[in-house]
Amino acid sequence: MKILLIEDEIRVADFIKQALEAENFTIVVENEGFKAYHRALKEQFDLILLDLMLPGKDGLSILSDLRENEINTPILILTALSDVDDKVKGLNLGADDYLGKPFNYQELIARVKAIFRRKKMSTVDVFLEYENLKLNTIKRYVLKNDSKIELTIKEFELLEYMMRNKHQVIPRKTITEEVWKTKSEGDTNLVDVYIKRIRSKIGKSVNNKPIIRSVRGIGYSLGEVNAE
Repeated sequence: MKILLIEDEIRVADFIKQALEAENFTIVVENEGFKAYHRALKEQFDLILLDLMLPGKDGLSILSDLRENEINTPILILTALSDVDDKVKGLNLGADDYLGKPFNYQELIARVKAIFRRKKMSTVDVFLEYENLKLNTIKRYVLKNDSKIELTIKEFELLEYMMRNKHQVIPRKTITEEVWKTKSEGDTNLVDVYIKRIRSKIGKSVNNKPIIRSVRGIGYSLGEVNAE
């Protein structure tokens, strides 16, 4: 699997490159924004690891322009920026995941491997269904009224988790632990960002109600909550 690592800190880039090459990934490193952007346009990569603070062309601009040019390669943001606004901007522009610096290299490797596992195809179709929404857990696509809905990797993971636990109240903290594999309290706000994005794509139920419902002060449910 071929990964484009866009990171201007040479020492950090070297550590990431060594860690991933030890797992048999092919790593291409770019340290400058414009060069990295043009390389991502011209070459085929399976994943892009993208820092935000870059010389020449910043990471958010690279992300935005790649998506505008219909480059749908999964993008994992790596950055020391802790501002929630930067996380939200990246997610809204089409990033698939976010990992703040400093991070544990084992966590990075685990996330990268998870992305590649999800890309494997199978001839077996396994569906989760709710009303007129259908999710293929193997080929990783979603249909509503037999029309395909385009979701990012993390949006798909979150919707799949919600569909596997439909009619249940799911706290935000539980979602971050199960979908993002983190116990950081500061990441629960990302759930709200992703729910908003998914809602805008899947629309409402056959009864014109939200498919994913807000449970005030707790989290969300997919469909009406089952009575105890």
